[in-house]
Amino acid sequence: MLTPSLDIFRHQPYRHYWIMRQSLSAARQMQAVAIGWQVYDVARETRSIEESALMLGFVGLAQFAPVFFLSLVGGQAADRLDRKLILVVTNLVRVACALVLAISPFYANEMTLWLVFGAAILLGVMHAFSPAAASALLPRIVPREDMRQAIAWNSLGFQGAAIGGPALGGLLYILGPSTVYLVSAGLLLLATLAIATARTPSHEKITGQSGWKMTLQGLRYVRDNKIVLGAISLDLVVVLFGGVTALLPVFARDVLMTDTVGLGLLRTAPAVGAAIVAFLLATRPLTRKIGLWMLGAIAVYGIAMIGFALSTVLLLSLIALAITGAADMISVFIRQSIIQLATPMDMRGRVSSVEFIFISASNELGEFESGVAARFLGPIGAVLMGGVLALVTAAAWFRLFPQLARTDELEHVEEHGADDADKGAGKPA
Repeated sequence: MLTPSLDIFRHQPYRHYWIMRQSLSAARQMQAVAIGWQVYDVARETRSIEESALMLGFVGLAQFAPVFFLSLVGGQAADRLDRKLILVVTNLVRVACALVLAISPFYANEMTLWLVFGAAILLGVMHAFSPAAASALLPRIVPREDMRQAIAWNSLGFQGAAIGGPALGGLLYILGPSTVYLVSAGLLLLATLAIATARTPSHEKITGQSGWKMTLQGLRYVRDNKIVLGAISLDLVVVLFGGVTALLPVFARDVLMTDTVGLGLLRTAPAVGAAIVAFLLATRPLTRKIGLWMLGAIAVYGIAMIGFALSTVLLLSLIALAITGAADMISVFIRQSIIQLATPMDMRGRVSSVEFIFISASNELGEFESGVAARFLGPIGAVLMGGVLALVTAAAWFRLFPQLARTDELEHVEEHGADDADKGAGKPA
C-alpha cells in the first residue's frame, strides 16, 4: 500500500518539475476551452452545426500534423540534447502563442480563425518536442524506488489541473477569450521559471550513433515489446474513435443548451472521475491482473460514452463523462507504469516520442475524426459510434495482444522489457 506522501517533494528537481507540469496542464486546459468555444462561436455565424463541428475537427488536425511529422525528431532530441533546455524553450514559445491568441478576438472573423489555426500549428510543433523531454527527464530526477509515487503524484496533479483549468477557463471566458489566454500565458511563464530553476543533473550526451539509427531503435523496441505496443496502441484506437472532447462545444450549445460555464463543467467532469481514481491508485496501486484491469477499463469507457451520447440532461452527461475519466485513468496509469519500468534508461526519450505519437494521434487526430464523423453522422451519431468501437476494441485487443491480457504484475513487465532490450541489442541497427 502506497501512501500519497509528500516525501516525494523532498527532491528539489522533482518539486520544480511537478510545478511545471501542472502549470502547463492548467494553461493548456484553459486554452482548449477558449479555443473550442471561440472557433465554434465564430464558425456558427456563417456555418451549420455540422460544418462548425468540422471546423473544431480541423483545430485538432492542425495540432496533430506537426506531432506526426516531428515527434520522432523530438524523441531523438530528448536523448541527444539537454532536456531542461528543451522544456524551457518550448514553454517560452507557448507563451508567445498565448499572446497571439489573446489578440485574435480583435480581428474580423476569418482573420481570427487564421490566427487561432496558426497558433494551433505552432503549439503542435512544441508538443512534438516537450513530452519526450519531460518523460525522459523524470527518471533522471527521481530515484527508481520512488518512481511509482512520482507517477501517481503526476497523475493527481494533472487531474487537479484538468479539473480547475476548464472550470476557470469557462468562468474567465465570460470576460472574453483574451482574458483566458492572458491568464494561461501567466501560468506558462510560471512553468518556464519552475523548470529553469530546477537543479537537474547534467545531460549525458549520446555519441557514436546516427540519428536515423537511434530513431529506428526506438521504433523497433516498441514493435518487439508486445506489452508496450499493446498498451499504447489500445489508447490510440479507443481515444481516436471514442473521444468526445472536440465536440463538447457542440453538445454544450446545441444539445444541452448551456453556456461557457457549462462547457467548462463538461470538460472538467472527466478530470473529476480521473482524479478520484488517481488518488485511489496512489494509495492502493494495482498489483495483480493489470492487463485485465486495462481492458476492462476500456469496456467501461465505451459504455459510459454511449450513455453520454444519449443524454440530454446536463447532470447525467457530467456523470457519464466522469465515468469515462475514471476508466481512462486506470488505462493511463498502467500504460505510464509500463513505459517507465520496461524501457531502458538510454532509450526513454525515443520510446516516449513513439508513445506520444500514439497519444497525440488519439487526442488531436481523434478531434479531427470526431469533427468529420459529426459532419456526416451528426454529433450524437459520432459519439455513439465511438462508444461502440471502444467496446469492440477491448474485445479485439484481448485476442490480438494476449501478452497484455495475461500480464499480472508490473514487475513481470519490467523483466519482459529487460529481456526485449537484450534481444534488440543483438539486432543490427
